[in-house]
Amino acid sequence: MDERRPGLDPAVAEVRLAVRQALAVLDPGAVVVVALSGGADSLALAAATAFEAPKHGVRAVAVTVDHGLQDGSADAAAAAAATAEALGLEPRVVRVEVGAAGGPEAAAREARYEALRQAASDIGATAILTAHTLDDQAETVLLGLARGSGATSLQGMAEASVLLDIPLLRPLLGVRRTTTRAACAAEGLVPWDDPHNSDPRFARVRVRERVLPVLEAELGPGIAEALARTAAQLREDAAAFDEMIDETIEDIVEHAEAGISVSAAALAANPAALRNRIIRLVVASEFHQSLTRSQTLEVARLATDWSGQGPIDLPGCRARRVGGRIEFSAAG
Repeated sequence: MDERRPGLDPAVAEVRLAVRQALAVLDPGAVVVVALSGGADSLALAAATAFEAPKHGVRAVAVTVDHGLQDGSADAAAAAAATAEALGLEPRVVRVEVGAAGGPEAAAREARYEALRQAASDIGATAILTAHTLDDQAETVLLGLARGSGATSLQGMAEASVLLDIPLLRPLLGVRRTTTRAACAAEGLVPWDDPHNSDPRFARVRVRERVLPVLEAELGPGIAEALARTAAQLREDAAAFDEMIDETIEDIVEHAEAGISVSAAALAANPAALRNRIIRLVVASEFHQSLTRSQTLEVARLATDWSGQGPIDLPGCRARRVGGRIEFSAAG
């Protein structure tokens, strides 16, 4: 079925359809926060939400986060808020302080998401909408591949996830960045181009402006779509693994006086992929820490290649072989 109305620009129609499908899962009377930076992606999202939300009985509030990282950021935030109001959205601007932990990109992202979550909590929002596109997904997958972070990173972003206790929806994850720019142009919206989005100091910018264009030129068009498909397939695989882990872990994990223990024989009997996921899950759920692949494999050897080796120091905990079990206890 063609979703376009006569005279409606195809790019506008595509973005509106994506937003319509996202809002359809919400109950009438719901409140959503639209993350609005003022860039083309978020402007297209805001415009489409302003058009679609009333049809679903949804109240939409546009929240612009001013990171204060560059001259003129307050003016850019105010302009975004003014555009949101002109579109019919309730505008809010939140100023945040960005720390230094994890590097500038990670620190800004953490501050932004906390501001969005707090704003959503303050107004009783049902969900937060962000404007991540298919291109963002492709960049995320390539960055994960470069880090060698395994399938978890290569899954990229999900269309729906949870930001602490508030659903986070990404309606435009199947929409190209060229489409959001075309939608803005068709609706007479002038996006703000954040200088950081073209600053080669940032890895994501280098992937966007250098790596992906080279891949497209050398391997042919469709690379971004292929990366996004890969992410979707890996998320399906991960969901299946999660179900297997849930079924397996009940039988092999026991709480111990010092922490938690896992049957060494059961771990050794499982395929390596499942065994390693169980180890990472135990440490993450019990001690809220992430293991590297080398750390995970070292713990796995306590089950698969046991020769009397001593305890293994891990982030936040220690693993050791005790009889027929691998015991994880808090570091101290």
